[in-house]
Amino acid sequence: MPQPFRFAVSATCGAARTGVISTPRGDIRTPAFMPVGTAGTVKAMMPDSVRATGADILLGNTYHLMLRPGAERVARLGGLHQFMNWDRPILTDSGGFQVMSLSSLRKLTEEGVTFRSHFDGSKHKLTPERSMEIQRLLGSDIVMCFDECPALPASDEAVARSMRLSMRWAQRSRDAFGDRPGHALFGIMQGGVTPDLREESAQALQSIGFDGYAVGGLAVGEGQEAMFGVLDYAPGFLPADKPRYLMGVGKPDDIVGAVERGIDMMDCVLPSRSGRTGQGWTRRGSVNIRNARHADDPRPLDESCTCPACRNYSRAYLHHVVRSGEIIGSMLLTWHNLHYFQELMQGLRDAIAAGALPQFVADFHALRAEGDIELL
Repeated sequence: MPQPFRFAVSATCGAARTGVISTPRGDIRTPAFMPVGTAGTVKAMMPDSVRATGADILLGNTYHLMLRPGAERVARLGGLHQFMNWDRPILTDSGGFQVMSLSSLRKLTEEGVTFRSHFDGSKHKLTPERSMEIQRLLGSDIVMCFDECPALPASDEAVARSMRLSMRWAQRSRDAFGDRPGHALFGIMQGGVTPDLREESAQALQSIGFDGYAVGGLAVGEGQEAMFGVLDYAPGFLPADKPRYLMGVGKPDDIVGAVERGIDMMDCVLPSRSGRTGQGWTRRGSVNIRNARHADDPRPLDESCTCPACRNYSRAYLHHVVRSGEIIGSMLLTWHNLHYFQELMQGLRDAIAAGALPQFVADFHALRAEGDIELL
């Protein structure tokens, strides 16, 4: 029998907590940031390089992998871990977010969603049962139930209708998932920015029973203030002995604020997407390496960073390769960004364990407020 999925909190500091999620494929230190490997790859990175940044787990995308190369093909080739050469845990999202973002190409019913591929226009149907089947074929360690996520702002009536549909789909996802030792199924709380709806959703999910719980429906246009407003109360509606996952977040200050409010897991395309567009994230905030001010700068992107980009290359070189469209520019900046995000997570874990999170957060904001290093 495979090792069961477990979560243990080792320390708390205010609402924040640090601990470990144990899976058959390895431990996940929390709070955890999951790099996004949408189509079976973290763009511009090799799997061992992603691991070297400190990542314990990756996220794969059900919608994209369903369309290309196809879940059945991945299964025939040994599952997603073998296919992409990543032997540690993988979480797959359910496809619900893409259903929202492709609203112009979809038809939504009680049964599920019929939509046309944004690749070739081919017609597909995604239901809770099919989402569970795809994620089983992929072989992911953490499976997300299928949900419908409305874009914000939206009326309370629309959010309530969507949330209750998602709760019915959550039950169907639970039924279709079945008994899979060593694999976990997470439910997804919805309810927009309305406390009563969030609480109703949390109660519905707990009556079904999941291995972990996500706070969904945020980072979809409501802004940081509204998101933090929800996170001030929503994690408290969820069981304290289960992981809490904030989907699709985010920027470093979003991450710090979410951890302060009791979130254990996060994911976002930001560090890799930024790396491919010439944006580096540092302790002092973001840096646009394409700007002319870096063309003659022999200093590293971040003098206290130990990633290959900062250890071996200057801002001037990064400026040159990014402006020239050289592939190494995307590689180096993506590695740096992922390294910084994982270093931030380790700092948060250490601060929570030491009972020193308020000072860590104060120092984090103070250094960012200073801005980038001065021009030579």
